[in-house]
Amino acid sequence: MVGKVFGLKDLEQFSSRRSSVYVDPECEKFFELPLFIAASSNDITTKCQCWQLSPGKEPALRSYTEIQQLLQQGKKRDVKNILRENSWPINSPIRAQLWPMLCGQHLTKQQMLDGFYWEMVHQVFGTTELSEKPIMLPAFVDATHCLPYHLTSTGRAVADRIVNVLGYDCPDITYSPVLYPITSILLHFMSEEEAYMCLAGLVGSKEKVFINQTKLQHEVTWKTVMQIAKKHTKSAISYFQRICPGLKLERVFMDWCWWILAGLPFQHLVRIMDCYFHEGIKVLYRVALVVLNLFHKECQSNNEWSPDNIKNDIGNALIKFCKKIPVSPAKLLHAAFSIRGLSTQYISRIFIKTEMLLKSRSVLNSGSKQLIKSRSSDNLPTSQSQVNIQMMSHTLTIREKLHSESCRNLLFTLWSWLPVRITMYQPVLLYTTEEHGCSLTTFYVRVEQHEPTLLMIKTCNNEVFGAYCSSRWFERNVKDDKGQRQAYFGTGETFLFSLYPERAKYPWVGIEGDKDLGHSSELFMAADSKMITIGGGEGQAIWMDENIRFGKTDGCKTFNNPPLCPSGDFEIRVLEVYGFVGI
Repeated sequence: MVGKVFGLKDLEQFSSRRSSVYVDPECEKFFELPLFIAASSNDITTKCQCWQLSPGKEPALRSYTEIQQLLQQGKKRDVKNILRENSWPINSPIRAQLWPMLCGQHLTKQQMLDGFYWEMVHQVFGTTELSEKPIMLPAFVDATHCLPYHLTSTGRAVADRIVNVLGYDCPDITYSPVLYPITSILLHFMSEEEAYMCLAGLVGSKEKVFINQTKLQHEVTWKTVMQIAKKHTKSAISYFQRICPGLKLERVFMDWCWWILAGLPFQHLVRIMDCYFHEGIKVLYRVALVVLNLFHKECQSNNEWSPDNIKNDIGNALIKFCKKIPVSPAKLLHAAFSIRGLSTQYISRIFIKTEMLLKSRSVLNSGSKQLIKSRSSDNLPTSQSQVNIQMMSHTLTIREKLHSESCRNLLFTLWSWLPVRITMYQPVLLYTTEEHGCSLTTFYVRVEQHEPTLLMIKTCNNEVFGAYCSSRWFERNVKDDKGQRQAYFGTGETFLFSLYPERAKYPWVGIEGDKDLGHSSELFMAADSKMITIGGGEGQAIWMDENIRFGKTDGCKTFNNPPLCPSGDFEIRVLEVYGFVGI
């Protein structure tokens, strides 16, 4: 058993204590083809001739130790480049150590004690022995896509057990069809326990997205891929729409991940996973775009993919094409990482915009079903949210001169405007001018590392307004590739609000549709040592000076808001900033 999965500083101890559970000959019973590679002198190598190294001089490939040292030094960019460029063969033993290390860097739990996984197995099944009876899969698994990748019935039973334990340990996972296929891939290169720890790292990652865990995330993801494809594979999209005039692109892109996971040959998948376990789901986005472009090219030159043969089911044709993909894993990845203008920030912006658009319409699509949120509950907080609102009310100094019931109603309204996931966390007062003084320096010290934050201003004329700020104020210090600080930061989740005398919410203009509104529509947050600004473009929605005493408010393009107080200029009576515990 693996004793403990650690952070980066303990990766060396972790790798030195790796399990050799499956090194003995019995491990072959897990696989229809003996693909499992163990970190031992008794390595079991693949016998599948199509995956053997081609004759000739072997390329000089980086070692596990080199990559480990770079990660320990925090050189993640160097690691990214190595993973992209080093085409380790399918039978290389490096992945038995490399993949657990890559996934382990994303673990958020500080410690998993000795035998944690097996204790969980015993809790769920009452024994650590593998049952001969079929194991019922958790509801979040898509039974039609339990891809085994050559695992035998015993190997599939191990995969079944892993996803069951993960579902027990992570009850927030409600829909995650890719979890099972990734589990199956991991089992080719490591023990059951290590595979579980890898999945725990991917599922629990806070910095990057690896695996969608809800139907909403799943839908937002494929719609994000569709929006990106419309920009980066215009020719392919136009071709599909031309040969199939009534084609709904949604039906094609709903299965985008299966082009990769169910279509591509195993040797392609393994190389993709090398990069995916470090960089996240954006690797799959890039591969999907290359698949579309390659398919379009083949459609024009290969009769097998003629319009008559594919127009009735382009989605299925894409999967069949991937099974015969005409490029090597190295060329596929080279093409994927050569796509320009596909930064993490750009993808995040499209993702958030898509998510907010879905929420604003109160419709969640899952396949052909539509789950419509009850309008009667739109503004009713949950019982936990009501407790959190009360806790906020007790610290809310701006409630002075407002009737307590009126104040509570205002907070209920404000709570209904917050992203749903945020309302389940307890608010905590981070900064108030009445207790911490009127200093921008103090503001930053107390607030800048929290994300998100809620700013509430009460003016000397008793107006009450503010903003929900989606990103850390520390991002004012982040520099671009040229070493220059970015002027504006934040995401489309940021919004303005007014509580008194008017009650209104002003969301980002970008959620209203797919139209490109230009740079001025994305000026969410800005700050330096002299001021704070929220919203921009022909005016600043909220501006405060370095002494947090005076401010001004104008209409702006980012939120299409009117001035938040009639006079435009205001004197600050109280500023309060709230964070949320547990995020």
